Amino acid sequence: MLLGAAATAAAPAGAGCPAADAPLHEVFVAADRPEAWSAPPPADAARPGWRLDWITPAGDDAALAAAALPDAAERLARRPPPGADAGPQSPLSPGLRRAARAAALAVRSGPAWQGYFALELRLQRPGALPPGSRGWLALVEALPAGSEGSPQARTLVRGVAGPLPLAGTAPLTHLHALRWPEGARPARLQARAWVEGPDGRVLAMAGERCGSP
Repeated sequence: MLLGAAATAAAPAGAGCPAADAPLHEVFVAADRPEAWSAPPPADAARPGWRLDWITPAGDDAALAAAALPDAAERLARRPPPGADAGPQSPLSPGLRRAARAAALAVRSGPAWQGYFALELRLQRPGALPPGSRGWLALVEALPAGSEGSPQARTLVRGVAGPLPLAGTAPLTHLHALRWPEGARPARLQARAWVEGPDGRVLAMAGERCGSP
């Protein structure tokens, strides 16, 4: 499980990403709960919006330890309400939705090279966001339903860079290189960027090559 052979190049970019202020659904699976990973999809699995699947650490001997990220536990601790295992984020207020769109968040990635992807976060108008907001970059792996032991499609977070300061002149950019972990298939990797408010709420998200590869 989660140990597929690596490919040598990323697939070409595509379209179909949700809007920056679209609903976000986050799923947190503890590394010692493989039964949660292999659970069937919920009845509302086809809901529109963004999705992030996180595997939280639970010891080196846990069944899913190879795919667990310390960043997953940190994100779970920041996510309001604290301690929620899964579920959609509550809707943004009209004001925050306007701010998310006005900021014009974008992300792009370079080709795979010697085990790394270059990721760039770009904000056209960072001043539109609430003070204290921070940015994040991530590599996610789009797992089709029925792959890697999961009967449901997942957007598995494979690597994270952040928090990134968002104060400065416009447009604002952050460039980071992230290594893909052993077992990830570069052809299924996609770029994500998001902005969190001071309370941990995700205000805006951007993607590249959204959907199944």
